Parts: sequence; structure tokens; C-alpha cells
Amino acid sequence: MGSSFHDFCRKAKPFLAVIFLQFGYSGMVIIAKVALNQGSSQHVLVVYRQIVAASAIAPFAIVFDRKIRPKMTMSTFIKIVLMGLLEPTIDQNLFYTGMKYTTATFSSAMCNMLPALAFLLAWACRLEKVDVKKLHSQAKILGTVVTVGGAMIMTLFKGTKLDLPWTRGYDNQQHWTNLTTKQDPLKGALMVFIGTACWAGFIILQAITLKSYPAELSLTVLICLMGAIEGSILAVVMERGNPSAWSIHLDAKLLTAVYSGVLCSGVAYCIQGMVMKVKGPVFVTAFNPLSMVIVAIMGSFMLSEVMYLGRIMGAVVIVTGLYLVLWGKSKDIQSDINKGMEISQTSQLTETSNQGIAVDVGNRVTPSDECV
Repeated sequence: MGSSFHDFCRKAKPFLAVIFLQFGYSGMVIIAKVALNQGSSQHVLVVYRQIVAASAIAPFAIVFDRKIRPKMTMSTFIKIVLMGLLEPTIDQNLFYTGMKYTTATFSSAMCNMLPALAFLLAWACRLEKVDVKKLHSQAKILGTVVTVGGAMIMTLFKGTKLDLPWTRGYDNQQHWTNLTTKQDPLKGALMVFIGTACWAGFIILQAITLKSYPAELSLTVLICLMGAIEGSILAVVMERGNPSAWSIHLDAKLLTAVYSGVLCSGVAYCIQGMVMKVKGPVFVTAFNPLSMVIVAIMGSFMLSEVMYLGRIMGAVVIVTGLYLVLWGKSKDIQSDINKGMEISQTSQLTETSNQGIAVDVGNRVTPSDECV
């Protein structure tokens, strides 16, 4: 009984970990949208987020990674520089900017393209197996195409406005009096898409880097430090002549920096690194639709965001495509398990056969033995 419960907990850990991350990301999207609507600079938010993340994780990295931290090589350093550029700098800046032009729900839904993009990059980097002759590989390819199609529907087709009781009478732009950025779904969608592509590249590069630098906590701190440096350069350029953008008060801006820094950068990078070692990079990205559902519900209630039929249709198409990819991925895992069992059984049979031959040879009586 105890052994079966232990096995269940061991198998459930990766699933619980990624579900926890999606709840964390959902809260970040809502809080960040409030801060951005109040006029916070997205570029400065990114810098503060990375500084908080590095500061929060560094003590744990010093204590827990002291025995497993490998030496820094030029190859690893270059990868860290690229990772700091891809996700902390480019993705987060584009995601926050895209959110300014759209809504929290729309931005979160667009991020559902992450699993498909991660799959394509993993395939290109040979981290994902694809055999076009097999049904599950065809499902992964079809799912990727369907996911992109769903994102296009969300972007190009608005559809009928859904008059929900709690959003009735609200105009999303008028509801926030400090909103300074005009809504532009097409421009926002393009920014979120490019940012999501960079996020997918970051995850694949992190999976590759962990093979040579398996200290997740230390790697997280180095990525966040590099992201803070690179993000600071961008923020200084974008916010030149606006020193007030760097001011900190007890408001949504500070809450966003602390919450997203600790949970969505520091803890998230560590957890996804650990899960990647067991399940691979595609699995880590597979639960993004959960975040979209949470954000849609919270955004509708807390931000009075208006829902449109076209965006819901696009979200459903994205989820459908995603789970085609996941179905194909599950078949890959089952195929690997079956192959492993076959190899194990073959090895056992060979070993048993060899032992039988050895015993048979040992029991034989040679002519010289008979003479003695």
C-alpha cells in the first residue's frame, strides 16, 4: 500500500508542478494588467522582476548547489546570455507591451501557441521524435497547424460581444481612467506571438543547457541576472527622458515586480528545469490552456474585460490543436516504455541463455577428466 502511494506521488509530482505554475502565471497576468493600465512602464517592470527573482533564489542556490554546481564554460556562458535575452528581455517586454494593446484574456490565449512552437523547435533540435508515417506523429504535426489557426481566428475574427451580467454596462477602455495606450489587437497579437516564440526558444535552450549545467537554482540566478542587465539597457533606451518610470511606490507596480519576480521567474525557471529533466520541454508547455481559462474567468470578474465570440472560438481551436499534440506525445512516451521493456526482456533472456550455456559447459565431463 505504502509503495503504491509513493509511486503515485512520484508520478503526480510533474503534473502538480506544472499546474501550480499555470496558477502562478494567471495571477501574474491579472496583476500586471492592472499595473500597466495604471501607466507603469513595461520595460522597467521587466528589470525589477529579474532583480527580485535573482535576489530571491540566490541564497538557495548558494546553499543547495554548492556540491553540484559545475564550472562555468564559455559555451554555457553564451547560452545563459542568449536565455537572458530570449525570455526575460524580449519575451517579457513584448508580452507586457502586447497586453497593453489588448486584454489579459487575449494575451494569455495567444500564449497557448507556446506548446506548438516548443514542439517545432524541439523537433528541429532533435529533442522530439517525429515519424511522419506514424499516426501519433501526424497528430502532433496537425495539432501544431490547428493551434496556429486558432491564434489566427482570435486575431482576425472578433465576433459577437458576449453580454455577461458582471461586465454589462462596462467599456474596458473607459473602466480604467488611467489607460493611456489605445487598443490595437493586431499589433498586440503580433507582439505576443513573437514573444511566445522567444519563450519557446528559451525553454528548448534551457533543456539543452541543463545537460551540461545541471544546477537548476544556480542557472536560474544567472539567467535572471543576465536578463536584468540586458533588460536595463533596453529600459534605459526606451525610457530616456522619463526618470519617473523608475519610481517605486506601494502600488500595483511593486506588487507585480515582487510577485512575478519570485513566482513567475525565480520559482518557475527552477520548477520547469526540474520537470524538463524528467518529462522533456514539450511537457512543460503542455498545460498553458489552463492558464487561459483561469485568466479569462479572473479577467472577466476583476477587470470587467468584455468577452467576444471570436476569441472564445479561437481559444477552443487552440486547445483542440494543443491536445492533438499532447495525444501524440503520450503515444511517443508509451512507445518508448514498450521499447524499453522489450530491450529489458531481451537482455534478461540473453543473460539467462548465457548462464544456461555456462552451467552446461561446467557440467560436461572432458576425456582428460575421465582418465584422471
